[in-house]
Amino acid sequence: SRGRGGQMIIVEFNNRFAEKSTQLLRCIACLEPRNSFSNFDINKLVELAQIYGADFSEYECGVLRDQLETFVTEARADTEFLSCIDLGQLAIKMVQTDRHTHFPLVYRLIELALILPVATATVERAFSAMSIVKTDLRNKMNDEWMNHRLVCYIERDVFASIDDIKIIQCYQKMRKRKGLLPRGLRVNDSDPSTIAG
Repeated sequence: SRGRGGQMIIVEFNNRFAEKSTQLLRCIACLEPRNSFSNFDINKLVELAQIYGADFSEYECGVLRDQLETFVTEARADTEFLSCIDLGQLAIKMVQTDRHTHFPLVYRLIELALILPVATATVERAFSAMSIVKTDLRNKMNDEWMNHRLVCYIERDVFASIDDIKIIQCYQKMRKRKGLLPRGLRVNDSDPSTIAG
């Protein structure tokens, strides 16, 4: 039956993810605008704000409770919000209707819910990259140099878009280097767009 299938999914979900991650996802799901905010739960949303105490003071959590109650009542009555099916559309609709200024704490909570998956993925990517880049041989390198290497590895798309000649010029201008690049890789100072041969 459908209920049994849903229970199996929840059990599998709980087995795969840490309790804190599951708690966060359940709280975020309460903001879902689909079906006229059918999953809306003020207590879980305030709990989400309390988890991120750096973003919401104790006082703001109390105000947030009132803002959430008023916001969801207004949003359910406003036909413009019926078309929202995800948090991104909800945030856009709040700005379009100027509700982000009327309910700033609700908007902040939505922003938090939108960036959490991205932030988590970025941290996971960084740790994954560190396990690849940091080997026994590289354990002796200092932390600053290791951080620079990790940035290059993690953000390789951005790094690949930087012109090689600019990198060579920057390297050659560093006075602390013990040697020059091989002759074929030196950049002619008078014409930075060419490589001297």
